[in-house]
Order: sequence, then structure tokens, then C-alpha cells
Amino acid sequence: MSESSEYSPSGVPILRHKDMEREWQSTSYVESEWLQRIEKHADTYLGEADSVFHELVSDKVHIDVHIIRPTPERNYYTLYTTGMSALPMNTPEDAQEYEYAELMICLPPDWPLLEDELKESDNYWPIRWLKTMARLPHDYDTWLSWGHTVPNGDPAKPLSNNTDMCAFIVLPPLEVDEDFLTLDMENGQTVHFYAILPIYLEELEHKLECGLDALLDRFEEHHVNEILDVNRVNTCEDA
Repeated sequence: MSESSEYSPSGVPILRHKDMEREWQSTSYVESEWLQRIEKHADTYLGEADSVFHELVSDKVHIDVHIIRPTPERNYYTLYTTGMSALPMNTPEDAQEYEYAELMICLPPDWPLLEDELKESDNYWPIRWLKTMARLPHDYDTWLSWGHTVPNGDPAKPLSNNTDMCAFIVLPPLEVDEDFLTLDMENGQTVHFYAILPIYLEELEHKLECGLDALLDRFEEHHVNEILDVNRVNTCEDA
């Protein structure tokens, strides 16, 4: 796990992950019962997936992305992972109940998701980052939970040509039933479901400078949620 002797002005530890030298590891597949419980849980609270992006080549964990089409009740695409929770994350001792997680992101109903359209990086990047974030804890022997931020490089660069946002923050999704947020497994383990929200550099800096609550206040003021808007207002532009 990446150790930190560096802290933000708000007192949050900053971890700088470096590529770990290790050999290719065989994939830990989720047991079918575990996977079925996650899919049934998502079916109940999000709707049934219309298609799945199956990972063809996997190292350590096998990450699939399930796609739920827009409906009148949820007029946007919902994408969620399975496979991140195949292995426990390396959580601190005081956060062991957060060892297992899966991630989601929501896209506008007109987002280009046809196979040919996804060959364009400006269309594919939310899926690529969903997989990258789901794999990150296992690649770097660390963990992800609510409030954690991951920049696109150091210094952070825009995530795509079609947005100035340059990082992600992990938060509980807002546009879901509260019962969706956790799934208790029969063995006493709990899977937590988080959304990944793209954020601007000023929002990342505001969180590091003033703390998570200060950023969430800005989000609440501007009604920011897990539905991607590449041109949404920068809530900390004047910070």
C-alpha cells in the first residue's frame, strides 16, 4: 500500500501511487453466487442490464461493465462494475468493513455507446475510467471509498477533449434508493456501491485545501450528482 508523509492543507493524506513491479497474476474470478447477488441487487434498484462489456484480458481481477439503458424513471444510462469486489481492498484497520466495493457512473441518454462510436476516445473515456478506478486498489495494494479523489496524472490533465474536468471523486450515488448503497453477503461481508464523479481542478484543489465537506456543500448548492455533464458548472471557479 502506498505510504504517505504528505498531507493536504485540510489534513488529508495524499498518496502518490507508483507502478508496482510484479508479474502478471492469474485472475480472481468472482464466484457465480457472489456475482449473481450483485447483478440481482442492481436489477432491483437500477434496472436490468441490456448489455455487458466483458473484459477479454484480465490481470488479478476480471472487471466487467454492465450497461442499463435509459428509462422514463431513470432517463440516463447507468453503468456499473462487477469484479472489483472479487478481492478485498487493502483498507486501514479502522475501515475493514469497507474492503469490498463496486463502482458506477451515469451517462446522458444521448451518449454515444455503439461499438463504432466507442472507438473514439472522447466517447469511451467514462468506461475506461470506470474500469481503471475499479482496478486501481488491486493494482496498487490500496483502497477506494467515499471522498477519495483520483487525478488524471500529476499535474492533472483534462479527462478528454470534450471536458475540462481532470479528476474523479468517489461518492455514494444520489439518484438511487438508499438500500442500493450496500449489499450484505451471506458470509458477513458487505459490498459498497459508489459513483465516480468527474471534477474540475479547482474542485480538487478546494477539497484538498478546505476538506471534503466544503466541496460537498458546493455540490449541493449546484445540484451536482452522478449523472455526467461534461459541461456542468465548475462549483469552485470562484473559490
